[in-house]
Amino acid sequence: MRWLATGLAATFACALPLAALAQGTQISLGGLAIAGDTPVEVAAEELAVNQEEGSAVFSGGVTVQQGALTLTASEVEIEYQTESGAPAGGIRRMVATGGVRLINAGDAAESAEAIYDLEDGILTMLGSVVLTQGQAVISGDRFAVDLETGTGQMQGNVRTVFQAQEN
Repeated sequence: MRWLATGLAATFACALPLAALAQGTQISLGGLAIAGDTPVEVAAEELAVNQEEGSAVFSGGVTVQQGALTLTASEVEIEYQTESGAPAGGIRRMVATGGVRLINAGDAAESAEAIYDLEDGILTMLGSVVLTQGQAVISGDRFAVDLETGTGQMQGNVRTVFQAQEN
């Protein structure tokens, strides 16, 4: 299982080339790929399970941890894979809402919502997205990253901040 992070979020173990201010900025995140066999730990104040819908909702100070990646949010809903309308065990999708923050080795990503589709390996962050690595910052309305390839795209009101390098 891969998460984030959601989440899962979108923090980086590699350099973030912030090369454009235009809409639809392409971003290479080769170090973001996560090993599928890394366990996921979730901590929250409450857990509500809906067997009929095949979902679980963690709420109240949710923290999701996988390896070095940490996701925090107000709420995280997990949708399970289904067969013939019944839960089949594996996680299909995770949706984090409310002050979503992903952290990996000091790099951070923030947004209002993050949707992680485990079947496609795509993490999408929505609403006032801010990605930070060191002093480099990029922001926009929507950020989607393929966790298999580590490539992503920021869209909508894209802005970057570059810090001058000292010689």
